This record gives sequence, structure tokens and C-alpha cells, in this order.
Amino acid sequence: MSSNTNNNTNQAPAGASAAAVAEAVTEHILSRKNSGTQINTLPYVPTGQNDETQARMMQAMFSPTSVVAAKPTTATTTAAAAASHRQWHRFDQSQIKVLLLESVSPVAIQTLEAAGYQVESVKGALSEAELVERIQDVHVLGIRSKTKVTATVLAAARRLLVIGCFCIGTNQVDLAAASKRGVAVFNSPYANSRSVAEMTLANIINLSRQLGDRNNEMHKGEWNKVSKGCYEVRGKTLGIIGYGHIGSQLSVLAEALGIRVVYHDVIQIMPLGSARQLRSLDEVLGCADFVTLHVPETPDTKLMMGVKELAKMKKGSYLINASRGTVVDIDALAGALRAGHLAGCAVDVYPWEPATNGPLFESPLVGCPNTLLSPHIGGSTEEAQRAIGLEVSRALVSWVAEGVSFGSVNLPGLALKPLVPNPMTIRVTNIHRNVPGVLRKINLLLAEFNIERQSSDSNGEVAYLVADVTLDQGKLEDQLRTVHEGISKLEENIMVRVFY
Repeated sequence: MSSNTNNNTNQAPAGASAAAVAEAVTEHILSRKNSGTQINTLPYVPTGQNDETQARMMQAMFSPTSVVAAKPTTATTTAAAAASHRQWHRFDQSQIKVLLLESVSPVAIQTLEAAGYQVESVKGALSEAELVERIQDVHVLGIRSKTKVTATVLAAARRLLVIGCFCIGTNQVDLAAASKRGVAVFNSPYANSRSVAEMTLANIINLSRQLGDRNNEMHKGEWNKVSKGCYEVRGKTLGIIGYGHIGSQLSVLAEALGIRVVYHDVIQIMPLGSARQLRSLDEVLGCADFVTLHVPETPDTKLMMGVKELAKMKKGSYLINASRGTVVDIDALAGALRAGHLAGCAVDVYPWEPATNGPLFESPLVGCPNTLLSPHIGGSTEEAQRAIGLEVSRALVSWVAEGVSFGSVNLPGLALKPLVPNPMTIRVTNIHRNVPGVLRKINLLLAEFNIERQSSDSNGEVAYLVADVTLDQGKLEDQLRTVHEGISKLEENIMVRVFY
């Protein structure tokens, strides 16, 4: 972050007119654009301040409760700045610091670097203490399922704008704490659906043929050619618990193999193909040869498959869990397998999972008959990780650069049109506590300007307002300051940003 004059080789001489200053600054900006450098501007740093004072003022503008971002400036905007006798300071996108953990897909790194951000990628997850130390100056954090972003971590993240969960779930993030700090959280709930559905179907076939046990025996040098307890899947009944994106895709794939499909969901969902929706979980458990779980982690789904539920499954049936580790009582499942009530299971998720790869895994399921255990890899395919990396990284850039919250899991999701192509039009975004009277206060601040468009929505205790406002020619900086400082001083304010 530096003044135009400090880094400008095309400086206007001292005492030059406003037009000369504008011409010199514009020439410098165009030369940097032609060299491929992305130029953004930030207002409000008065002429004549020394470098230390300017740095303090710029840092204050990027505090957690008062953030200003910008899109590239134009010659008209530069001229307006010069005419106001204020010195403008550019904010290069390379000032945005990104920390990606757990080997996020290379396509995400490429997308974020293409936006001009500083990107640091770490192979594994970090502990809470390690993350607290590393996150203090980070604007964008990217994680997968192992890293825990707690309230303690968020308290240390003084400049954090957004968290990208490069996975389906977001239970590893304290969403309430993130919302209270104005930190948006994005994920990719559907990009790996096909990968999970395919692996589930593969597990159904592997279990029905006891391929896991035969494979282990062969690796020990044992030849055990048997057919007892091995079956075709054609004509069998698959019970799907949770008929969302994964469950419905699995339904179609299973029917192609001649498998009958029944399912249960908490809402009425139109079946695909010949699948049938049953009224209760117990109905599915009582008729299915294979039961597969595809539900989110919620209080209602915690331990939804316990001793009683497992006992209601058909004797000789199979259980598959590729959803969340908390939905199955692992000890009860191990008991049902060892007692011979269940003929096998495939489990990809666990109540506790190691944070790093290595010989760290322990489970009551180890050693159970016809039991397929995998290390949470249902969505871990090259195709899925690339799709997730692209979807989440684009959402992160849209939030940082434009304030687009569509797809956020904790803030109101607003799909915004591009900013009006008028150099005097700004975008004001404000995250605030969802209490009566806030919109009235903000609209009073904006009442003297032309509001091109305005959107507002709430999500629990937090609300999000976006207004595209056209300011007056020649008064851009003063009016920017009025709007930004006015909203920042509201007691309900959490975070305000201005894009121009």
C-alpha cells in the first residue's frame, strides 16, 4: 500500500494543477494495467501524511469491523479525486493474504492467484494453537474437513473476511461465531455427489461378495474360494436414508443394476425412476437388504442408528455410512456385526478422525467380519476435488471483490448484479445485527444520494444489506467518507465495506 507519488514514475511536478495530477496518475495506472497488474484504489488518506501515518490509517481501514475494498479505478474517478485536492492510495489485490490447508485442489490455488492474491498452501490440517498463530493477518482461509475453526481461532483472525470449506460439510466451523464477526463461510454441498454415490454402489457390490475379506486373505497367502453368503445385487432392495443429491443419484445408478430402491426423507421428495418413498425410517430398515445413510449432521441425526435401529434391520442385511461419523453408534454396529445380525458394513466416516495421515486410526470396527473401512474418501476423486476447488474459490473471490454472498451457509445469500458501470456509483455492503431500526438508520445516511438498487436479507441474528449508490461528481471522496464512517459508527454494525 503506497501513495501514488511514492511509486509513480510519471509524477506531476510540485504545484501542478489538478488536471496535470490526474493526467500523471492516470498514465501510471494505465501503464500498470498494461503490464498485467491489477489496480484498486482506497480513499481517505489526506495529502501530506508521512508513510507511517498513512500505513496506520490504511491498516485501520482493514480492521475487522471496518473493511473497504474496491474494484479498479478509472480515469474519471482519478480526475475526481485530484479535483477534490486529496491524495488517493491504491490497494493492490496482492495485499489479500490467503491460507489454504489440507491440500486444497490446485485449481483453487490457480483461481485465487489469478485474482492477484497472495496464496500459501499447507499440506495438512493445523491444530487450534497453530491456526491461531498463523491466521492473524489472513484475509481468506481455505480448509477441508479436518481443520477446526473455533471461536478462539476467529477471535485471533483480526482481518479475516471469509472461510472456504472445500468439502460438503461446515460443522468444523463455529458458524455462529463467524456470523457475529461478519466472516462469510462458503462450501460446496453438491460437487462431489457423484463420487460418493459411485463409491457407495461399489461398496454394495463388494459387501454382497465379501470382497474385503477375500482380499485380506489373499494378501496373507490364503486361498479361500467360497460362495456361501455371497449374492448378486440384482433383485435386492436398497434403502436410502436421505434422498438428496447423493441419495437420488445413487438411486438411479442402483436401478440400472436391477436393484429395487426405497427411501426415507424428512420432506416429501419426488422419486426418480421406480424408487418409492416410505413414511418412516423403521419401514426402510425392515425391508431393505442394504441400508445407506446420506444425511447431514444435525441434532436430529446424531446417533440415529443405535442399538434399537440396528436391531430393526433385516438379519443378514448390510449398513453403509458415507455421511457423518456421528449418525451411527459405532460400538453398537460392531456388536451387531460380531453377533452375526448384520452380514457386513462399509464405513467411510467416524466420530473421531485423525487430523493427519499416518498410523493413527483406531475403531471398534477394526477386525469385524465383512467390514470395509475407508478414511473419509467418499468425495476424494480428482473430478470432485477439482469441481469443489473451482466452485469454492470462485465464491471466495466474488465475496472479497464484489460482496456477493450467494451460497454462504451462515450469512444471508444475496445474488448480486454487477456494479453499475458509472465511475460515481459505489457499492455499500453492511453486515449488522438483525434488530429493528437498522435499515432506517442506514437509509437516512443514503437518503441524499440516488440508490440504483438495494437488497437486504437476514439469517437469524445477522442481516446483510447491499446498496449500489451514485454519488455526486466532484464530491466522491467526501461522500464516500460520510457513508463509510456513518455506517461504521452504528452500534449494530458488524462489518461495512465499500466497493467502487
